[in-house]
Formats: sequence, structure tokens, C-alpha cells
Amino acid sequence: QVQLVESGGGSVQAGGSLRLSCEASGYTYSTYCMGWFRRATGKEREYVARISTAGGAIYTDSLWGRFTISRDSAKNTVYLQMDRLKPEDTAMYYCAAQTSPYCYSGSSQSSYQYWGRGTQVTVSS
Repeated sequence: QVQLVESGGGSVQAGGSLRLSCEASGYTYSTYCMGWFRRATGKEREYVARISTAGGAIYTDSLWGRFTISRDSAKNTVYLQMDRLKPEDTAMYYCAAQTSPYCYSGSSQSSYQYWGRGTQVTVSS
């Protein structure tokens, strides 16, 4: 059974950094596209970033330059490094896996078959 477990969330002041991790199990991790999404209270879940099996990363425009997605196939883990955090980054962050190495329609939630339960990030001003 596919499992995705996020960690690394917490509370930080504006301008600080956090690194989220998502450990995968139950499938051939190295063949799946991985993505990060987030949902703020009262808002829809939104796309953050994705990374293909070849390491190609694509970000939502508003976060480019502050967030970095990466993956370590040896550890079956995908990371989201978040720098210069802002209060508007406060949200539950979710890891997702797509059963394709190429990230087809990678910004669309419906293109991901597996989801973690999320990790909370809170940024105070």
C-alpha cells in the first residue's frame, strides 16, 4: 500500500526557513512524479511545486525563488525547502504522488493518485 508521510512543519517567524520532508513507501518511488500542495484555512488547496523522476522541478509562479523542491531516491524522500517565509505561507502542506515519471498535468490535484495527511506550517509576523 502506498504511503506518504510528511514531516518538518512547525511555527516560524516571517523571514525564517523550514524544510518539509515526505517519505514514501509501498511503491517504486523512483518512478513517480512527486508534488507539494498547500491549503490555508478557508481556502482551496493549491499547487506549490512538482518534481519529475529526472529531477525537473516546476513551481507555481508566486513561490519561485523562495521554495525549492528536491528528491532523494536513495531515501525515498521528497523535500520542500521554504525560505524567506511570509505569513501568507501559513497552511497545511501536502505531499502527493503521481504514477508517472513525467508529471503530466502536474499542477492539477486530480493528476495525483496518492496523498499524505499533511504537515502544518505557521508563519507569524
